[in-house]
Amino acid sequence: MRRCLLLLLVAVPCALSAQNVTIKKVELAGEKIIVHYDLDDSNSSNEYMINLYASKDNYTTALTRVKGDVGGEVKPGLDKKIEWSLLEEYGAYKGRISLELRGKVYVAFAKLRNFDTERSYKRGKQYDIFWKAGTSTPISMELFKGNQRIQGEMSHPNSGSYVLSIPSNAKPGKDYRLKLTDTKNNNDVVFSPFFKVTPKVPTVVKAAVVVVVIGGAVVALGGKKTPADTGGTTVSGDIALPDLPK
Repeated sequence: MRRCLLLLLVAVPCALSAQNVTIKKVELAGEKIIVHYDLDDSNSSNEYMINLYASKDNYTTALTRVKGDVGGEVKPGLDKKIEWSLLEEYGAYKGRISLELRGKVYVAFAKLRNFDTERSYKRGKQYDIFWKAGTSTPISMELFKGNQRIQGEMSHPNSGSYVLSIPSNAKPGKDYRLKLTDTKNNNDVVFSPFFKVTPKVPTVVKAAVVVVVIGGAVVALGGKKTPADTGGTTVSGDIALPDLPK
């Protein structure tokens, strides 16, 4: 497929001859770059893998901060649209950049089933992940936060199920996702939608009783009034601490 040049973020539409794909327009909308294209195919039941690449890394890695008619299972049709966040992908960027649209008929080696992006996935917990297997080839199952790989299993049976363990030290965030890769073809990749990882116990629930031992007396800030094990007194609320011996 041919490249579509974006010169100083000025859109230059171009045609892609292979697979009857035509870029109709490339536009800059705020911090987003939007690629409009048509995908023609006489067989409407075909599905395509569509990826967008940029010249910044010499078209080596597919762009990840994209949404719309991109990735696997894209159906043929007119007025397809890919929205790319240049700022999220590269940060502040100035200069020339070229985009390349690549596509091929897609037969999924794995298709995620009922993946819930609305729930919060908690640190230190495990979750069952299911998919529909298209081949018997082992797959790699990896957890990413943004572009950073957190953990993964490199040769998992393509059995349709996996137990995802969220590391207890994972940083909270909304930019987590799973990456499934065909071990026989590293270009065949399935990404889950982005999902959120949160602390196992909400921060507001983590208020602990602070105990201060001064001169044999036990002073607790917070909690109920109970007899102290040391023979002192435990009280709640604001108190005046005794002077420390000099």
